[in-house]
Amino acid sequence: MVLTPLKVAFQQFLDSNKLPQSYIEIAKRYFDPIASEIANNFLRTEITQVIGINGSQGSGKSTLADYLCMSIKQNFEIRTISLSLDDFYLTKEERNQLAKNIHPLLAQRGVPGTHDIELAVNTIKSLASGIKTKITRFDKSIDDRISNQVEMSEDEIGVIVIEGWCFGAEPQFENQLITPVNELERLKDPDGTCRRYINNALATSYPKLFKMAHSTIMLRAPDFDSVFEWRLEQEEKLIEKLKLTQDRLVGMNVMSKEEIFEFIQSFQRITETCIERMPAKVNHLLQLDPQREIIEYRTLNP
Repeated sequence: MVLTPLKVAFQQFLDSNKLPQSYIEIAKRYFDPIASEIANNFLRTEITQVIGINGSQGSGKSTLADYLCMSIKQNFEIRTISLSLDDFYLTKEERNQLAKNIHPLLAQRGVPGTHDIELAVNTIKSLASGIKTKITRFDKSIDDRISNQVEMSEDEIGVIVIEGWCFGAEPQFENQLITPVNELERLKDPDGTCRRYINNALATSYPKLFKMAHSTIMLRAPDFDSVFEWRLEQEEKLIEKLKLTQDRLVGMNVMSKEEIFEFIQSFQRITETCIERMPAKVNHLLQLDPQREIIEYRTLNP
């Protein structure tokens, strides 16, 4: 049987993401209508469409971003690119300065305030205009930007998909910051200095990026307990991807189960706020169960 270019692209997508054939049926049911809407909006307006995806760690947001880009490119012949908010983390050196000047917890990547928002905004603007654009990438195994593998884009992009665990997140009210939500906040941020810094970043610098999105999608976790299990799976996949033996793990930034539990506590406050608030604000809501199966889909018009 001769495979069409479209089928070849689908198979390559499955292979590169280590996904079963059944994923395609799910994607055709839930994701293709979203891809068609995005593509048609670009064809109608000739304005680069910026799509924001929110989803907790391990929810499948990077896979969804890649699928949307592949589907739009193959079915509509529109140039696409997938970006991650993770790629715009501040460098390790910059985060160490934050830890020294503001709070030690800010040395850890992840929370609002540890991204270079100006770089993200300027990258999207440059890609949309067709200017030769340098695209930074972040390597979690070394906890730093990849300096020797910079990508370049010289084409005008029709669709830019950017995903992030806190994309579209809103700040909390000041009185909501008083009570710690977990042991990490209680023991390591007892006076709330770190969470107030994070909250202020969400209120001041991040809206500039979030407002660039023409449409938003949420992969909504059922609860924060599921996020821990999903994040644990992510780390196991990272180890498998790097093909690391236990000896080679030394010096690499891959985490144990205990370290992951502490790591994700930094995300609990904002993740739970997103789970509560964002369903009423996004254009496309995909509700997940603990096994990451889609159990509900809603199209909204905020």
